[in-house]
Amino acid sequence: MDDNTAHDATVYGMAPETGRWVFVLAGLIMNLCLGTVYAWSVFRKPLQEVFSSPDAKITATQTLLPFVVFLAIFAVLMPISGRLLQRGIPPRVLSIIGSVLVGGGWILSRYASDMNALYLTYGVIAGAGVGIVYGIPIAVATRWFPDIKGLAVGIVVLGFGASALVFANVAANLIAAQGVLAAFLSLGLFFLVVLVLLSLVLTFPPPGWRPAGWQPAAGAGGTVDFTRAETIRTSSAWALWLCFLIGSLAGLMAIGIASGVGQEIIKVDAKMAAGLVSFFAIFNGGGRPVFGFLTDAVGPSRAAALSLALTLLASALMVLFAGQGTLVLFMFCFACLWAGLGSWLAIAPTATATFFGIKNSADNYGVIFSAYGIGAIAAGLIAGQAKDVFGSYIYAFYVTGGLALIGIIIALTLVKPPKKAMTPAH
Repeated sequence: MDDNTAHDATVYGMAPETGRWVFVLAGLIMNLCLGTVYAWSVFRKPLQEVFSSPDAKITATQTLLPFVVFLAIFAVLMPISGRLLQRGIPPRVLSIIGSVLVGGGWILSRYASDMNALYLTYGVIAGAGVGIVYGIPIAVATRWFPDIKGLAVGIVVLGFGASALVFANVAANLIAAQGVLAAFLSLGLFFLVVLVLLSLVLTFPPPGWRPAGWQPAAGAGGTVDFTRAETIRTSSAWALWLCFLIGSLAGLMAIGIASGVGQEIIKVDAKMAAGLVSFFAIFNGGGRPVFGFLTDAVGPSRAAALSLALTLLASALMVLFAGQGTLVLFMFCFACLWAGLGSWLAIAPTATATFFGIKNSADNYGVIFSAYGIGAIAAGLIAGQAKDVFGSYIYAFYVTGGLALIGIIIALTLVKPPKKAMTPAH
């Protein structure tokens, strides 16, 4: 049997319709490890204390940069990984390579001597590993679940969003017990072992496989397989990309500054701030299967508009009322923003497969996913400058609110299946 396929009759000894859920579970656990970047706000103040000196204080922008570099490299490697997968490299092989980079980047961060070193070890190396691995369980789930791809992908990426629920408190406790640099080592060793082992499970179904009794609906989107070049020539792809960019920017900014806003504006202590990060992660994770289901049920356009409406609401409330220091308001707004980001990690891959076909979905989603990387860079710059130049993170929410309003209009008017089917990819 080819390493890139599975037996026609069974999946690890089970019927395909039952056994295919193994890939969802593996992807979910892998994403729990990959998504620890969303707990970055827990590391920021300890790193600021370790690397600051009387002559050179580390700024808010500097502590956000490892997070920003990580997400940018993640987004750059994602389409490359998708293309390699499309060209026949077995998912387990590619995933093992990426997993070694993830664990290695975290482990090497233990020996960072300053923030510049962290940009390389954590930002570039670990970020590259996540960029390679992240799309692989999504591609595997999409091929095994053409019937309920939104739900399956939503459950897989639930792990990435829920990661901070688990690892924010784990990281905070490790930092308190071992110090911030030693915490990188402990987490890196754990990620290396878990990711490599679970990578061995990943495999695609045989060519042409479909769930028993399932047929795609006549005239449904995704019945034509667009190549990458064909996809990027459609207005649908660019509309989806812009909405994904806006949702990513707002959500990633909220993730990067959650602990800082909690401590500096709402006046909670560091332990409470870490606990709130875990609380927000529930919504980031939960938003993924919920919006995956909604994307299947009401279509990508309406799901996208609803997600961006959450961002608009949260941004407006932060601008108008956050200065009053209300904890409940902070919790509500950041829960909406984290859920908004989570929703896009289900909406975007599902919409890509729905609009442009399953066959090339890994390659096509790699292109759409570049919006996430650009959103990460913009999020870090906007949040850092709001704090360093204007003195408060609140000013960043003027930007996210305005962009969300534009995004809603784009979602309702332009996020739709391409009008004209192109020549199927061969």
